[in-house]
Amino acid sequence: MWFAVTIISAALVIFILKYVFGSSGPNPFEKDSREPLKKMVHDLKEKNKVLKQGFVSSKVPDNLDAIIIGSGIGGLGLAVLLAKVGKKVLVLEQHDRAGGCCHTFTEKGFEFDVGIHYIGDLLGNTPFRCTLDQMTNGQLQWVPLENPFDHVLVGPRENRRRYPIYSGRKRFTDELKKCFPGEEKAIDEYLKLIQTAGRGVWFYALLKSCPVPLAKFLVYTGLAKRLSSFFKMASRSLTEVVNELTENKDLRAVFSYIFGTYGNAPKDTSFAMHSLLVTHFLNGAWYPKGGASEIAYHMIPIIEKAGGAVLVRAPVNRILFNEAKEACGVSVMKGQEEIHIHAPMVISDAGIFNTYQKLLPKDLQAMPAIQKQLSMMKPGEAGLSFFIGLTGTKEELGLEADNYWIFTENNLDELMEKYMNGNREESAKNVPLLFVASPSAKDSTWEERSPGKSTLTLVSFAKYEWFEEWKDGRVKNRGTDYKELKQTFIDSALEMVLDMFPKITRDKIEYIDAGTPLTNSHYIGSSRGEIYGADHGIARFSPELNATVRPQTPLKNLYLTGQDVVLCGLAGALAGALTCGSAILHRNLHLDTMILAKKTKSVDAKLKRE
Repeated sequence: MWFAVTIISAALVIFILKYVFGSSGPNPFEKDSREPLKKMVHDLKEKNKVLKQGFVSSKVPDNLDAIIIGSGIGGLGLAVLLAKVGKKVLVLEQHDRAGGCCHTFTEKGFEFDVGIHYIGDLLGNTPFRCTLDQMTNGQLQWVPLENPFDHVLVGPRENRRRYPIYSGRKRFTDELKKCFPGEEKAIDEYLKLIQTAGRGVWFYALLKSCPVPLAKFLVYTGLAKRLSSFFKMASRSLTEVVNELTENKDLRAVFSYIFGTYGNAPKDTSFAMHSLLVTHFLNGAWYPKGGASEIAYHMIPIIEKAGGAVLVRAPVNRILFNEAKEACGVSVMKGQEEIHIHAPMVISDAGIFNTYQKLLPKDLQAMPAIQKQLSMMKPGEAGLSFFIGLTGTKEELGLEADNYWIFTENNLDELMEKYMNGNREESAKNVPLLFVASPSAKDSTWEERSPGKSTLTLVSFAKYEWFEEWKDGRVKNRGTDYKELKQTFIDSALEMVLDMFPKITRDKIEYIDAGTPLTNSHYIGSSRGEIYGADHGIARFSPELNATVRPQTPLKNLYLTGQDVVLCGLAGALAGALTCGSAILHRNLHLDTMILAKKTKSVDAKLKRE
């Protein structure tokens, strides 16, 4: 018996090594594509020539290699990867500008980001930093946030406690210990568990990418959980873990505060998932210089250089299939006209629910393999955003390059439960959790672009059902009742902001509005107003689901990319692009980025010495 086990284990190791290190396709990271920095473009008309290229048939390139539905980072990132190996790719976006959650919009002279608030893991030559540099030819620059980069505020207004969150592994724990004397052991153990779970994420990526028979073998033999610290911790909730570490309720809240970046209350959160977010910011936080639109602005020219295009106002209404049920193109609605575009490969960055439930013919939707994947996932919680334009500089208004996470009580599970399951009108009057940040204070080019002005972006959650009755109304014209409900949420959130920033007064507010779940559905195409795609609860991180939901769909020549493939957020959606690119190009692109990151580190170090 032991001989058989040894043979099987040896074969498994050989198989995994062959997958990890064996590659047959072209490598988009074969060489360092960074170029000397060019002068930044701030003129919106010039930038819109890149970001807002409207769809017309004459702009569709001939002899396409692939069509990508959606221009979020998962779609654009994959398009760049394919362009770098000579593929001609067409990216189609239903909104009037490219970028997905990376886009920005301007109202009354104020520019607002919608989804990029801060990014981690950019210190030095990390594989993530290397990937972003290569995908923008080194033109995307980053501005570090303050340290502390986050502030956690807990409790009602009359008894609010503030806890700063610092970057740096040692400083992170040292500063928490100053806030919570006597809890040193709990703080050290928390970081130890976080790092242990995070280190096992490589196996998560392996399970997504390795051949299906191997993935199933790893799952059903239990080896996935035995070999990966990530999967060992994936089934444990964040609440369960932190409650075992400490009885201090404020410390429990501080351990859990960042759940707002993926959208699940601590009791529903996989501790392994949470660990990835904490480690992502351990070495600092950054914001894109020039604003979030810089991301798409520097990616699109790479796609175009290879003969591809990124076209907006191009709503795909269905995916086309041939008689063999192979994806062979898409149909785009141009007014009342349906325009067919063909390509040998279709990739969707529109999310698993839009792809399977809206873009497939009914007979293909009913396939057992499709239904199995849908049964394993559900939409995440809907987002609620607030946008405030202010008169005054950051100094005049007391704004800095940091973030505030405000909670009206320290039991975050109860807080979310009461709010999300409460009466709509009551919840609107008492928003109990709020993320507050100033994009203008984070961007070093802001004063040059918008002198004497500042902005705030606020984010919370909302039930889609609270707004569902107006879903068939026209955007910006959904009726008085809708406006009144929205205004109630705005008033509640604004009270928290005015309390937090005493230099901001009502007479300083030039513009204020809110984006509801219906706003999200309209502008980013989310099925139920969710901002993080499919739900990121405990079930999302089971080995079974991750072996099943992968870039390759049950339909030939149809692939998935973006945050529903791997994780939410810019880093997660980009990982989805790498994973999908690995499947298409038949090579391990995650490994390729690590190899190039080491090379660029050596080159950069040599240049500094010279």
